[in-house]
Amino acid sequence: MIKLLAKRSSSAILVLLGVTIIVFFLVQLVPGDPARAILGNGATDQAVQSLRQQLGLNDPLVAQYMHYLGGLLTGDLGNSVNLGKPVADVIVPRLGNTLILTVAALVISVGLGVPLGLIAARYQYSIFDRLAMALSLAGASLPVYWAALAAIAVFSLALNWFPTGGMYNARMPGGTPDLLNHLILPATIAALVPLAVIARLTRSVVIDTLNQDYIRVLRASGVSEKSILWKHAGRNVLPPVVGIVGLQVGYLLGGVIFVEVVFHWPGLGQQLYTSITAHDLPIIQAGILFIALMFVVINLLTDLAVAFLDPRGEVAS
Repeated sequence: MIKLLAKRSSSAILVLLGVTIIVFFLVQLVPGDPARAILGNGATDQAVQSLRQQLGLNDPLVAQYMHYLGGLLTGDLGNSVNLGKPVADVIVPRLGNTLILTVAALVISVGLGVPLGLIAARYQYSIFDRLAMALSLAGASLPVYWAALAAIAVFSLALNWFPTGGMYNARMPGGTPDLLNHLILPATIAALVPLAVIARLTRSVVIDTLNQDYIRVLRASGVSEKSILWKHAGRNVLPPVVGIVGLQVGYLLGGVIFVEVVFHWPGLGQQLYTSITAHDLPIIQAGILFIALMFVVINLLTDLAVAFLDPRGEVAS
């Protein structure tokens, strides 16, 4: 396990270094002049050039990247050019709100997706199996942005069951109950695609496991199907299912951006959207880097969890 941890950690560091390079140079391709965007179209060329010099935008790109990387290594993410605040002060609170939405969506995805996949595999080709897989295919095919707008139209505007957006009631915040009331709809929409993927892949893994020779021996020995599914097959099904869930966490971290924008959820995704329109490069770079960091950490933890649940896989790797 220690050897695997060292191997995966070194790989994660290289991946993060590559992400910093990609993020920095891709952001440079965003059309428009950051200095002009900050000062406005009415600013003089002299004022724009002065600000560019102040921000270091006239330096060679390699020099700008080295300065950017040096700041990251010392914990300095820079300052927001539009808000005039340290990037960390802007990003960290938003990141916490994004994690709340992501965890809620993950609970829905796993809580419904895994049982759906198990039951569909147990009753393969039944009406339940076909219906569950058809619904999961539809859920995976729906554009998240469209599904969010449709959900607001039906459950917020027509039925008035949930708020149209936000994290709390703006006039009278009601604590945890108010948060949950605002959380249900965006978390459910964010969970649609991961739920569908988890259900379908869980079904596939369980069916493959149930066709193994040792399962046939258990059936021939008179062991009940319920015991085979939940007790014997479950041990071998758990590692690949954990791997599937880990990958979906990575998807959620990126996918909730659209949900946050539609539901006005004050998370990292909405802040990124606002910063992109305002050409606030430090926040854009830091936001994407934070998402990449969380994705790498989740994948590392997933690899360790799978190796713990299935030591044979660790030996093979």
